[in-house]
Amino acid sequence: MKKTFPRYFLLTLALAALALSAIASAHPDPLAQSRSQALVLLGGESTNPREYDPATTHGSGDKLVFGGLVALDPQLNLIPDLAENWQVSADGTVYTFSLRQNARFHDGKPVTARDVVYSWERAANPETRSDTVLTYLGDIVGVREMNAGQASSISGLKIIDDHTLQVTIDAPKPYFLLKLTYPTAFVVDKANVESGAEWYRTPNGTGPYKLTKWRRFEEITYERNPAYHLGEPSIPYVIVKLYSGVGVRLYETGEIDITGVHPYYLSRYLDPKEPMHRELIGSVDLCTHYVVFDVTRPPFDDLKVRQAFTMAFDRQKYIEVVMHGVALPAVGPYPPALPGFNLNLRGLPYDPQKARQLLAESKYGGPQGLPPIVFTDAGIGNDANPSIAAMAEMWEQNLGVTITIENLEPDYYIDAIYSGKHGQMFDTGWCADYADPENFADVLFHSGSPQNNGMYSNPALDALLEQARIEQDVNKRIQMYQQAEQMIVDDAPVLFTIHSLSYTLVKPYVKGYVPTPIDIAIERYMWLEGK
Repeated sequence: MKKTFPRYFLLTLALAALALSAIASAHPDPLAQSRSQALVLLGGESTNPREYDPATTHGSGDKLVFGGLVALDPQLNLIPDLAENWQVSADGTVYTFSLRQNARFHDGKPVTARDVVYSWERAANPETRSDTVLTYLGDIVGVREMNAGQASSISGLKIIDDHTLQVTIDAPKPYFLLKLTYPTAFVVDKANVESGAEWYRTPNGTGPYKLTKWRRFEEITYERNPAYHLGEPSIPYVIVKLYSGVGVRLYETGEIDITGVHPYYLSRYLDPKEPMHRELIGSVDLCTHYVVFDVTRPPFDDLKVRQAFTMAFDRQKYIEVVMHGVALPAVGPYPPALPGFNLNLRGLPYDPQKARQLLAESKYGGPQGLPPIVFTDAGIGNDANPSIAAMAEMWEQNLGVTITIENLEPDYYIDAIYSGKHGQMFDTGWCADYADPENFADVLFHSGSPQNNGMYSNPALDALLEQARIEQDVNKRIQMYQQAEQMIVDDAPVLFTIHSLSYTLVKPYVKGYVPTPIDIAIERYMWLEGK
């Protein structure tokens, strides 16, 4: 769920993910040596150790330190990473990966097929408690059995030799390789992981950068990996400043080189007369934000109640007031830039009168018959998030319903959602891990998906999604996913709110920056010129 916040926060959150592992060392501070050699960014720091582990993170992971068999480039093309190449059997179920001979962990140890098997079996081990392993590795034969405690290894993995791994999946699935770009499939070093409970503070990864210093709540230092198998990065150091202030303020004073721009500040930088206007880069996201209804709990076990809450929500007003006009209305799960986006999708419109009628027609007979409703959100204290408060006000005005907002500690909010410790509704979102509608429809709404946190179930939808998984004809697949999207919208298991937009300020001396709607290790493609 890296995907739980608007995209203008994603840069900060992705950079916070860079703080997911670190080591203390005697390396000199690169900023003290030469600031001109460092790309300086702004991030945060999680206190939840599960977010530091590729197997258990709910975010985009630390792609500077860790990597997998394959990756995405800045144009979102699938490229080889630790795997130099692969062969696929005629029936599309057996993948044979050839690992690079020059792939090394940061300590110089060669990466072998055994490291891949260890990493994936560790993720599948029920003791690891990964919420993502079935979503991203579950197509591999034996992963589900191991995760259920019914096997001690993954039967679909076969080590041919040190640099050759055979992987058998349960059916031919055109998106399988794309799933391996997610952190759950990243390769970790067994000796490193088993060195102690806080192994993630001394990461021995395979990525383009090494973590060389971490001053808690102050700063993270990365140093380029000269032996990186895809080529030494141009930028010698990446510095992530932790909790140092407001991004745009730090950018203006030259303390950081890149920052995401919150809609609150955006109007200034959109003005052509603003000196930093030329440094602003806008981009389209592959994100959809929504409110989940727990369909197993009253009152959202009633379709008409879910539809009523959806139709009592004014997206346009929400975008204008809460998002300062910086978002697109979402009526379905697929964002506009995703293959399969359907302009003709029939959404549930804003219609307060119809919403009140539906609520009256529900088995609860109207607002007076509803049980107390708790809206769970990530927050500190009793102050309501303005976006949630705006929704609650709309429901009170349009339906006569009063909502209680419950704040959970942000670092453990997602853990609480996955463990079912939430109210009848909660705010979340999803940004694509790969550009395929399967990553939205199947991952979020199939009844067997671990990411289906609202426990929505529709057997007809499940059957359609299962058929789409193995459909090889691209046009037929898209038609199936569009049909699935309409079924999801009609069933209203969630209230779709917005598709976010991104705006980023980038210093002129930072070259090679490309805004990507999917998080990648963009720093390794960049260089500094005249800083």
